[in-house]
Amino acid sequence: MTQVINSLYRQLPSIDKLLRQPEITLLIASHGQTQVVDILREMQEQARFNIREHQALPEWSDDWAESLHRRLDWGKTSALKPVFNLSGTVLHTNLGRALLAETAIDAVTQAMRSSVTLEYSLDGASRGHRDRALADLLCTLTGAEDACIVNNNAAAVLLVLATVAQGKEVIVSRGELVEIGGAFRIPDVMVQAGCRLVEVGTTNRTHLKDYQRAINPDTGMLMKVHTSNYSIEGFTAEVSGGELAKLGMVSQIPTAIDLDSGSMIDMTQYGLPTEPMPQDYLNHGIDLVTFSGDKLLGGPQAGIIVGKKRWIEAIQQHPLKRALRADKMTLAALEATLRLYQHPEQLRQKLPTLRLLTRPQGEIRDMAQQLLLQMQAYYSEKLIVRDEPCYSQIGSGSLPVDRLPSWALTFTAVDGRGSTLEKLAHQWRNLEKPVIGRLYDGRLWLDLRCLEDGSELLRALLL
Repeated sequence: MTQVINSLYRQLPSIDKLLRQPEITLLIASHGQTQVVDILREMQEQARFNIREHQALPEWSDDWAESLHRRLDWGKTSALKPVFNLSGTVLHTNLGRALLAETAIDAVTQAMRSSVTLEYSLDGASRGHRDRALADLLCTLTGAEDACIVNNNAAAVLLVLATVAQGKEVIVSRGELVEIGGAFRIPDVMVQAGCRLVEVGTTNRTHLKDYQRAINPDTGMLMKVHTSNYSIEGFTAEVSGGELAKLGMVSQIPTAIDLDSGSMIDMTQYGLPTEPMPQDYLNHGIDLVTFSGDKLLGGPQAGIIVGKKRWIEAIQQHPLKRALRADKMTLAALEATLRLYQHPEQLRQKLPTLRLLTRPQGEIRDMAQQLLLQMQAYYSEKLIVRDEPCYSQIGSGSLPVDRLPSWALTFTAVDGRGSTLEKLAHQWRNLEKPVIGRLYDGRLWLDLRCLEDGSELLRALLL
């Protein structure tokens, strides 16, 4: 056995010998010698392990150059690969949420290619504030006195709590102590912000008197949290933003509302369910409102805080603000997105999120039927392919109960085995541009709501 192993070890080429191969010399020219040598050493170690464990050379050892080429190509693959989102969730957190408008993409590209007036005032050739231009725009759109931008909505909530109520009590309805993705919990955020949570009411019913009874000299804030990722139905009651604002004014205690998804427009005008808007709460007198940039707003990941000037100024001065601030690319994309809201008559056409959410079911059905025959012909031996009605969801915690009528292509295994569909789903996830569907009720569903170019999907699946 030892002789066999030693013989196999002697068959392994040295690094110097490999580097002299013409094919590998070409790879060095395109990938660099350091990377090539590092991977060759890894391959040698893998080969030695295979010899020790299996008394054989690995299969790829017949052509080191080809195996090296594949590994180098794999190493160049971006971790953020474009995919077909056919999951049925428009704002899919794991797939990057909102698609950016073309104007936002152009703005980001310009900010990347050139120095910009991020914190530079052209009027006085001195330092400016990176939030100023967007703050003015947000004030125009929402009626707020001032605004602040940070890197996501969780950061916005943290910063508001740390600035306004650190070391004090924050009163929140027990039915609004939400947990969102990644185990982000409002109570935990309060602890990190140095606040003490005071729960009032019950899971399903909270009244204004519950807030009133909990107020004491240590109360630092009255807070509402929009339950964007779940719904309590039946025998329920909650305190409105207007009621909370009046109580805050009478008690001289600041008020805040976390909207999370935060639509800037009346969604019902597009046939979508009602979603609370920041401007409504500001009009009621709420001091601070926080919401996300990459959900219903349709922009980049960002946390937006709008409200009373005195509190926004205090937030801007808080030490955490610098740690949580948004970068120039985020600000560029967010500004371009917000400017689309100045032309509401064109918003549905130019904002991808709104365009996808409002696609008529008939239009999606027509696309499914156009794709169906080719899919059936290609997969007929192993799969039964149909077009069927389905329901999409908005996603990212937005309007969790409401569904959007949509249309899908469904794939059922001829052999009736779930493993056949799981293998197919895995195969599609490993395409050059992965196809993300969902397995449900013994079928693999491709919801076409987020597909605007059917020919691209055909090229991916039928080649």
